[in-house]
This record gives sequence, C-alpha cells and structure tokens, in this order.
Amino acid sequence: MALLITGLVLFFATHFYSAFRTRAEGQDIKSRMGEKAYMGVYSLIALAGFGLIIWGYNSAPGGDALFVTPVELRWLSALLLLIGFVLLVAAYAPAGHIKRWVKHPMITAVALWGLAHLLYGGDLVAVLLFGSFFIYAVIDRIALLGRPAPAFDGKPSEAGDVIAILGGAFLFFAFVYGLHNLLWGIAPVLPF
Repeated sequence: MALLITGLVLFFATHFYSAFRTRAEGQDIKSRMGEKAYMGVYSLIALAGFGLIIWGYNSAPGGDALFVTPVELRWLSALLLLIGFVLLVAAYAPAGHIKRWVKHPMITAVALWGLAHLLYGGDLVAVLLFGSFFIYAVIDRIALLGRPAPAFDGKPSEAGDVIAILGGAFLFFAFVYGLHNLLWGIAPVLPF
C-alpha cells in the first residue's frame, strides 16, 4: 500500500503543481527553467509516480469490498467509460464540436474514467486509486475555470467529431473485450 500511496503523491503533486502554479510573467517557473527542462523534470517525476502507482496497485492487498454496486448501475458505468474514451480521442483529434463544447476533454475523460470505476464498487485499494483520479480531475477542472479557455480558430471540424466518436468506441470495445484483461489481468464484467 505504501508504494501505491507514494506513487499517487508523486504523480498528483506534479499535476496539482502544474494546475495551480503561477503563470505571471517573470514568476512562472516554466519560463525561468525553460520549457524543455521544466517538462523533462515534470515528466520524470510524473512517470516515476505512475510506475509506482501500477506497481503499488498490483502488489497491494485488496481486502474485502468496501461496497458492491448494484448490477443495474453497470450500464451507467459502461456509458461513462464510452463517453470518456470519446473525450480522450477528442482531446487529440482536430477540434470539432465535442472538443469546443467540453473545452478540456482530457480532464473530463479522466473524471469519467475514475467515476465509472468507482461505480463498480471495490476494495480500499481500488477506491483509493480511482477516487484519487476522480478527485484530481474535478479539482483540476475547477482550477481551469480561472484560466482562459483554449482558443479554437476557424470552423469546428466534423471530421474531428467523427474521429472522436469512432476512435472512442473502438478503444472502448477493444478494452472491454480484451485489452483490459491483457494489460491489467482483470476482465471487465459488463451488463452486455
């Protein structure tokens, strides 16, 4: 459990610092260090944290389930995951209506991913992991309200929306029917 907690602290310390750091001219550490140096240090710490999260999650004893979600809510969880995958792809696809409407699709996808996994119920380790990601995403999204929204030039790309929807659906079904089990050793139990 200590590895998991250490990984969560390292991973989220970098992300919370980035969310709340000053961006004032002359005071922004990213400008003072230089973007490459800042991103290098940031990435190393975040990757170390992420590695410890995976190692800690796989080695921590799960224990008894803290709660078990009714099977009926698994439909909601699956729907949230599908939307989350669409938003994940929308974050990197050409700017379409989805990306412009959501503004920060990656953060929203992380929140939906965390919430969807929490809806499945779980032991202390799972609740700690998925709850941390959900809480982080909500706090980060609130922090983004204080900064200017991303600028989107030109007309929204319908192709971006098609890429997001088809790519997100593909990833969702790929994870549900194989990748999740292959990567994490856990086959999702869905209501379909």
